[in-house]
Amino acid sequence: MSDVGIGFIGIVALLASIFMGAPIMVALTTVGFLGLFLLVDFVPAVSILGTIYFETVNSFHFSVIPMFLLMGFFAMQAGIGTDLFDACTKWMGRLPGGLAIATTGAAAAFGAASGSSVGSAMLFTKLALPQMAARGYNKGFAAACIAIAGTLAVLIPPSALMVVYGILTNSSIGELLIAGIIPGFVFAGLIGLTIFIIATINPAYAPRAEEVYSLSEKLWSLRMIAPLFTVIVVMIGGLYGGFFTPTEAGGIGALVTFLMAVVRNRGINLRELGKTMLDTVTLTAMIFAIIIGGLLFARFLALSGVSGEIKDVLTGSGLSVWTVLGIVTVIYLIFGMLMDAPSLLAISLPITHPVMMSLGFDPVWFGVYVIVLAEIGAVTPPVGMNCFVVKGAAGNLVRLEEIFQGLWPFIGTCAVMLLLLVLFPEIALYLPGKMH
Repeated sequence: MSDVGIGFIGIVALLASIFMGAPIMVALTTVGFLGLFLLVDFVPAVSILGTIYFETVNSFHFSVIPMFLLMGFFAMQAGIGTDLFDACTKWMGRLPGGLAIATTGAAAAFGAASGSSVGSAMLFTKLALPQMAARGYNKGFAAACIAIAGTLAVLIPPSALMVVYGILTNSSIGELLIAGIIPGFVFAGLIGLTIFIIATINPAYAPRAEEVYSLSEKLWSLRMIAPLFTVIVVMIGGLYGGFFTPTEAGGIGALVTFLMAVVRNRGINLRELGKTMLDTVTLTAMIFAIIIGGLLFARFLALSGVSGEIKDVLTGSGLSVWTVLGIVTVIYLIFGMLMDAPSLLAISLPITHPVMMSLGFDPVWFGVYVIVLAEIGAVTPPVGMNCFVVKGAAGNLVRLEEIFQGLWPFIGTCAVMLLLLVLFPEIALYLPGKMH
């Protein structure tokens, strides 16, 4: 059998093992190693596996992942989400759909402190959903607002998912993180606009808040979040100006959020600190296992020639680059419904990234585009991780079917965001292009 034939069999075997319920990291590593064994024999395959494992866990650059995760856990312990929601409610609560818009704004800001889509969705379900339900909001619509707002955390830096993309494609992690700034806040604005339009057309879906706050109360609500915005500006400014690396930025963010947690909680709870460290290590190990499996599978596909074969078929078929982009988009939307985002990137990028680069797409732009597609997958059934998180945190307050029904307008918002990235690629490329 030819090497290309072995490569295609490997892809089929990977998908089959995933659909049969095998863990993604196990499926990637097993198929990648067995494929390399068939192509280059046992000893070289073991050597490649050992090299990839060592280079991944021994790289200083990859330590940005635990730093960002630690920053997110400390941010939740510091009660930053509560302060953000309180401030956004005071400033935007009187708008049509004001509480939902405030939730979106708070989630966007919290995403810049945590980078955790699941953590953001869980936190704001606890904070915002009971308040919106008490004020007469449609529960499915309110829960859907929280689910889609939670996805902003994986686009706005610091984003661990951007780091995963950078590792798997050997792209600049600093440029990727900076590239997510403008698209992240544009996407947040689009979500807020969607809420405003729906609340204006159908006020019963999202009644206006009745509380009126003075300017002094609004300004006072910013007191606890000012340090957070200071460190975010320092982190992004340092990355943008080239003053420090993404790992150093993550270290600074983790330290500041830790100090904020100490001040907020008036001391250190050693048991909670130990649990935070353990959660960080556990999640880091899971992400690293997926990355190692993805890199091994990518090496197998490269040696088999499958990526080149797929590229030749697509480029030689006479299809325009935009048609190919449309095909890739559909593939991501379908598989995004079936698996979590890191697994989706690890499985797909070894195939799609070489094809898109050969067609002239910018790797940073494609990274932002793929992350938005992963965000859509995080809220679409049957997996829709954020929807299940919201349902789990909400308990009996809302049904899962209601959440999925409330999401349909926001799927249209996601489509608009993708279209804007295609029509105006500078949304993602302007800031990276100005980096020193």
